[in-house]
Amino acid sequence: MSDVEERAETSLDVGRRAAERAESRMLIDGELVPAASGATFDNVSPATGVRLGSTAAAGLDDMDRAIAAARRAFEESDWTTNRLLRARCLDELQEAIEAEQDELREELIAEVGCPAMTTQSAQLDWPLADALRYPARLMLDFDWRRTLEGGGLFGDRNVRTVVKEPVGVVAAITPSNFPIEVILNKLGPALATGNTVVLKPDPNTPWNATRLGRLIAEHTDIPPGVVNVVATPSNDVANMLGVDPRVDMISFTGSTAVGKHLMRQGADTMKRMLLELGGKSVSIVLDDANPAAVVGSAVGVCVHAGQACAATTRMLVHRSLFDEAVANITAAYQAVPVGDPVNADTLVGPVISAAQKSRVLDAIEQARRDGAEITTGGGPVEGLPEHLAAGHYIAPTVIVGVSNSAAIAAQEVFGPVLIVMPFDDDDEAVRIANDSAYGLAGAVVSRSTERGMSIARRVRTGSFGVNGGMYYGADAPFGGYKSSGVGRQCGVEGFEQYLETKSIAYRAPRQK
Repeated sequence: MSDVEERAETSLDVGRRAAERAESRMLIDGELVPAASGATFDNVSPATGVRLGSTAAAGLDDMDRAIAAARRAFEESDWTTNRLLRARCLDELQEAIEAEQDELREELIAEVGCPAMTTQSAQLDWPLADALRYPARLMLDFDWRRTLEGGGLFGDRNVRTVVKEPVGVVAAITPSNFPIEVILNKLGPALATGNTVVLKPDPNTPWNATRLGRLIAEHTDIPPGVVNVVATPSNDVANMLGVDPRVDMISFTGSTAVGKHLMRQGADTMKRMLLELGGKSVSIVLDDANPAAVVGSAVGVCVHAGQACAATTRMLVHRSLFDEAVANITAAYQAVPVGDPVNADTLVGPVISAAQKSRVLDAIEQARRDGAEITTGGGPVEGLPEHLAAGHYIAPTVIVGVSNSAAIAAQEVFGPVLIVMPFDDDDEAVRIANDSAYGLAGAVVSRSTERGMSIARRVRTGSFGVNGGMYYGADAPFGGYKSSGVGRQCGVEGFEQYLETKSIAYRAPRQK
C-alpha cells in the first residue's frame, strides 16, 4: 500500500461530475431551449448544501408555448393513431436511457440525495426495467375496440362498437423523492395510449427530467410537441397547467394539499385527474409475529430518510410484544447507517431541502411538547463529516406515547420518523389503521399468511404487503383511498386512466 491512501469519493465529487453532464435546457416543441427570458434557477445538493448548477427557469411564455405544442401535436400528428410508431419510440427511449444509466444514477444521487443503494431498486433500476416496456407491450395487445351483441331498436341491424381513445394533453407533475421512477411510470402509459405530455418536474430535482428531454430530442423519433419538459420554480407558471383549457388531464404525484389545489383548479375545465398523494400508512405487528421481521419492517421506514409516500410510518404492535419491540426498534434505529448517499452502506441520506428539514424537526418538537416520548433521534444528525455539515440530515427517530389522533400520528411527516402504538386485538388494530384521513398503503407481520391476508382485506388502502410481500411493479396498480388520491398509476388500471371511452352505433343496411 502506498504511503498516501486514496481519498474516498464523496457527494462533492459526484456532484461535480453530475454538473458537468447536466442538461440545463428545456424541451419545447422538439427543441432544446433556454427560458425565453434567459432566467435560470439553482440546483442545490441536499447532501452537502452546495450549489450543483442551474436549470432554465420557464416563464409564462415558455409554458404557453409548451402547452400549445402539445395541443398541436395531439391534434395534427399521427401520434394518436400510429401505435407502431409509439411502440418504436418507447423502445428508442428505453435504449437511450439505458445507454446513460450510470450517468443518470450519479445524477440522482447528486440532486435527490438518495442513497446509492436505492438507485439499484425503486430510484432507478426497477422502473427502468419495466416502466416503459410494460405499457409499450400492453399497447400492442390491448383491446382498443370491441363489439357489443344486439341491442337497440333495429335488432341484428344495430351494430354497436366501443372504442378507446387518448384523453389528449396530459400535464405530468412529478415530485422530488423518486423523480425518475414517477416520471417513467407517467410517461410510459401516457405516451403508449397516444396522449401528448407537458412534464413539469419538481424544481428541487430538475436534471433527471431535462436529461430525458435531451434523450427524446436526440435519440428518438417522438414527434415535436409530443413530449415537452418544462422546469420552473414558479408556482404561477406551474398553475397554468391546472387552469389552461388546452390541458385535458392532470397526472400528479405529490402532497395531498397540492392535489386538492389541482382538483379545484381543474374543476372549471373538467380535467381528468390522476392523483397519487400522501400517506400515513400503517404496519401491523400481530401477537404471533417474528421479532426479527418486526425490526426489519420498522427499519424500512428509514430508507431514503423516510421520503416515501407509502412508508409505513405508523407501527401498531400487539401489547404483549410492545415493550420488547420498542427496545429492539430503538436499538436498530441507533445503528442505521446515516451519512453521505454516495457510500454503499448508507441507508439514511438527507431530506430534500432545508425547508423540509425544518418541517420534520418542527413536527417532532410539537410531538415532544404534546407529551410524546422520543426513544431515539429527534433532532439533526451530529458528528457528520465536514463536507456534509450543511446538508439536510435528520437522525432516525422513534416516537411512542402518542394517540392515533395526535398530529405526529395523523399527518404525513416525510422524514425518518416512526410512531409506535400498542393494540390489544386484531379488530382494534384494523380500527386504528382505518382511523386516518389517508389510505395509500400498509403492511402486516404475522406467522400466519391466512391471518395476515384477513387483515389486508379489512384495511382500506390501495396497496398492502403481507409478511414482506412486495406489490411494486409497472403491472401493479398503485394509488390510494380517501385523501391518498384519485385513480391508479401503473397496471391495466393505470393504462386506462389515460384513455377515453366512446360508444358508436350504426344501423346496418338490409341484406338484399
